[in-house]
Amino acid sequence: MSPRIHLPSGWVTFVFTDIEGSTRLAQLLGPEYRPVLREHRRLLRDTLAATDGAELLTEGDSFFLAFPDAAKALTACLTAQRALSTHDWPNEDATPRVRMGLHTGYAEPRDGEYASPEVHRAARVAAAAHGGQVLCSASTARLADPLPSGATLLDLGLHRLRGFDDRERLFQLVAPGLERQFPRPRTADAAAHNLPTQVTSFIGRRTEWAELDLLVRRHRLVTVLGAGGAGKTRLAVELASGLVEAYPDGVWFVDIATVTDPGLVAFAIAAVLGLRPEPGRPMLDTLVEYAAARRMLVVLDTCDAQPAACAEVISRLLAGGGGVRVLATSRESFGLPGEVVWRIPPLSVDPQPGRVESDAVALLLDRTAAARGGRPPDWAEVGDLHRVVQRLDGLPLAIELAAARLRVLSAGQLAARLDDVLGALDAGRVDPAPPVEQGWTGNQQDTVDLVAAAAGGTPRSPAHRAVQRSAMERHLTMQATVTWSYRTLGPRASRLLRWLAVFAGPVSLPTVEWLLDDDPFDALSVLVDKSMVLAEPSATGSTYRMLDPIRAYAARRLAEAGEEQGARDRHVAWASYALEQAHLGPDGRPVTLSLYALDPLAGELRAALRWSATGGSARAGLRLAGGLDQWWRERGLSREARLWLFRLYGRIAETGEQIPEAELAAAYHLHSLHAGADGEFAEELRFSQRAEAAARQAGDAGLLARVLAGRAAPLIDMGQFAEAERVCREVIDWAHEQEVAGDALFAVYILAQLLWRRDALDEAAELLGAARPVEAARPVERGRRSVDMLLGMVALARGDVVAAHEHLLVALRSRMSHGYHGRACDTVSAVAVRCVVDDPVTAARLFGAAQATRARLRASPGIYGPYWLEQQSALRRRIGDAAFDAAYGEGGLLGLEEAATLALSVEHPDLGEDSVRFRSAGTAAPRPTAPARWELGRCEWA
Repeated sequence: MSPRIHLPSGWVTFVFTDIEGSTRLAQLLGPEYRPVLREHRRLLRDTLAATDGAELLTEGDSFFLAFPDAAKALTACLTAQRALSTHDWPNEDATPRVRMGLHTGYAEPRDGEYASPEVHRAARVAAAAHGGQVLCSASTARLADPLPSGATLLDLGLHRLRGFDDRERLFQLVAPGLERQFPRPRTADAAAHNLPTQVTSFIGRRTEWAELDLLVRRHRLVTVLGAGGAGKTRLAVELASGLVEAYPDGVWFVDIATVTDPGLVAFAIAAVLGLRPEPGRPMLDTLVEYAAARRMLVVLDTCDAQPAACAEVISRLLAGGGGVRVLATSRESFGLPGEVVWRIPPLSVDPQPGRVESDAVALLLDRTAAARGGRPPDWAEVGDLHRVVQRLDGLPLAIELAAARLRVLSAGQLAARLDDVLGALDAGRVDPAPPVEQGWTGNQQDTVDLVAAAAGGTPRSPAHRAVQRSAMERHLTMQATVTWSYRTLGPRASRLLRWLAVFAGPVSLPTVEWLLDDDPFDALSVLVDKSMVLAEPSATGSTYRMLDPIRAYAARRLAEAGEEQGARDRHVAWASYALEQAHLGPDGRPVTLSLYALDPLAGELRAALRWSATGGSARAGLRLAGGLDQWWRERGLSREARLWLFRLYGRIAETGEQIPEAELAAAYHLHSLHAGADGEFAEELRFSQRAEAAARQAGDAGLLARVLAGRAAPLIDMGQFAEAERVCREVIDWAHEQEVAGDALFAVYILAQLLWRRDALDEAAELLGAARPVEAARPVERGRRSVDMLLGMVALARGDVVAAHEHLLVALRSRMSHGYHGRACDTVSAVAVRCVVDDPVTAARLFGAAQATRARLRASPGIYGPYWLEQQSALRRRIGDAAFDAAYGEGGLLGLEEAATLALSVEHPDLGEDSVRFRSAGTAAPRPTAPARWELGRCEWA
């Protein structure tokens, strides 16, 4: 510096500049670097010469200047940056990126220099800047008046400069011709993380959090897989926030969803870490070199947006240094060596042990309270809230959207609308309008514009950044969330997803093969890998299911593709096939029907019925209803059966489909039985008459025998017992004449009940003895053990406790083993009668359990009702009201399985201490240990 230069005093604005990455630039350009450096110096001096700035020091690529006026200093820096950016450099790699820092403070020059801490503060401000950026302190911002034309100062907040204890508020010069977006300033208090701040509370996920935390601590690459909206990002951020102290070099969050080009993944990560592109060097190399010596955790979110590029970057980062760990969220895995894939489950919809509410319900309660202005839902809505979370499969995003709907709907109203999940959750939400060009604006909190960083150009306009904003919009609706994944599927995988929408629940691989008549393994693997379908392994083979919101989306796509008719008709055919297989053994021969085999099929059969009643064949629906007849009755679902039948009749009337008379007769017959079970006696009689008329036209003797036997049921319900007995005898005689005696078995059972009711016990026993081989020969009948049940009732009426005990326990064990819960309820009551004499407390408990189960099943005791009441009254008189009520109440708390276990543990009368058989022996026989559960009898009686 010339000694004749005038140095300002008083309030002086100090400016420091240097070239970012000058060493790398010198290595890249070699001998060509010196001309670039000279041209850089010339441009800076030319722009500064027109101002009052005094050049104090030039060393290498650095400049140190002093200005008497803060506004002129900012103008000089703006002019210099514009000159540098518009200059014609030899090539793009040779463009120097100059960072500039300004600070204004009180200083007096001595001997041609400044010895003041204000100089050091200005140097630290410059050191915090990035290439192409102009930063200034708060004092400079305050005194810089007026600012250059078109320029503004952007407040970057408080920062601690290296070497200073206090915090300095930094501002960025923003003006046309300057870059706008940069990483955070390079200051001493740079955050050890950039994890997004959550505005809502984190609910549940204790078990999942612990599992994932253990995996992240043990493994260097953990990928959290799950469907869109499953809560991957939230759990990853919540976990990472608890690990900040464990990583000295920080925990860094990168949203890959905003990256629009695979080549920019490394730039996105680098921007978060505060790195800038180096001339002539791949960004990935710069990133790997920076991370190699550091110990940090990188959270890469939504990697499925750029899976291949993410895999490459992750592989390089992990290979470059042992201190880097990666926690990624995605809808598909990377397949990298050492990768640990952890699938996030939906929120639990059932409470964990020791907790009142499940995680899903707790989330819905919390978000609903927030949506309603802090008012929690009414206690009366809790049951409906449970229905909502179960219908949404515990999917967090769906629950959040549901809570928003509860601003205007009650929980019951929302639950009723969830047959159309997407319509209910996305109602009122519209796709955002396209962006409008309004000039270039932004926020420093945004990540660096990656395209601009890579190309060295200006940031893209809002219109060009619409794709980046869609990354956030994908979670505004369920439709957008699933579409995000659906667009990545190939033709076979997308078709399989659509066709799987016809299933109501989990399906096996053979079932999918049956549906498509093709090998679906490759396409199914793609869907599982992309978390569109959940694979649930088990010892018997994996099953596959979709979450309800995804199924709803796939169903829409199925209809839009014009494939719904074919897919759903195929599903109905599969349901009929599955129903037939439930009646057959491995060898294809009929086996004793177990209603437990129908329990897992119930959802699929209902879905098939729904289609048959709305868009398919009513005839196929009637066949399905026939297969579900006993299951409906034994599960207390006769009302549901009647509703399905009415809907199928409506479908017949709508389409004019021709149904054979025999099939109509069978449908009317089962309808009559269900109407009677549901207490609709007029309807029962009406459909009994229709069934008889149709059966007579059909000309099928066996069918007619079954239908005629059913005529006795409405007569009994109306109290016409003598007429019912006459009908049963006529039907039995006619069936023998027509050689279809087996089809009149129902009439035999009813006649035996009527004979028992009027104490014609010998005739009843003889009738039942003849019916035993007929029952044993009919797989559909023998699991119910109706003959043993009725023989047990005859024995009770005779006072033969031993015979009653043996028959009733055989019947109960078989009925429970084969899933006949309604009939088992009657048998439990009969065992209670057997216990009245020798174990009155157990008798009262069994009566209470049977009545509670009967109430849950909405079942009627039928012809036995007066008998049960008579026996209970006698028992009450015997042990007193208090003891009876206490034991009866205890029984009411038992489930059917617990009641059956209690009944089966009742000691055989011959083993009692007062048994006649052992009275002369002098010692009591050892008592056998009763089976702990009724299931032990399944093999014996199957």
